[in-house]
Amino acid sequence: MKVFIAYTFIISLVVAGNLLLKLGANISNHTGAWYQELINWKVIGGFTCFGLAGIIYLLVLTKLPLNMAQSFVSIQFVAVVLASYFLLGEPIGVMRWTGIALITLGVFIIGRYS
Repeated sequence: MKVFIAYTFIISLVVAGNLLLKLGANISNHTGAWYQELINWKVIGGFTCFGLAGIIYLLVLTKLPLNMAQSFVSIQFVAVVLASYFLLGEPIGVMRWTGIALITLGVFIIGRYS
């Protein structure tokens, strides 16, 4: 149960990190160098989310083999695509939906037969 809660936090932080980085990258006032435009609270927040997710993932790795831990955390790819669809209005094509279904099926199979 603790590992499940940890995965929930990891995936939530990765989704939040990706969304914040995307939103931070879209802020541009063209007043400075490219790297100055990317230093804003959204970018810093995104990197912070990734850092926290990495720390929690490190704790998960003390409980699970790497091949299993990485397999379960791959659901983040589905979560990020869905979050970008619902929160940012980014389109998802048929092939991407197919990929989402395959990733979800793969994680289910790994979880069921591990």
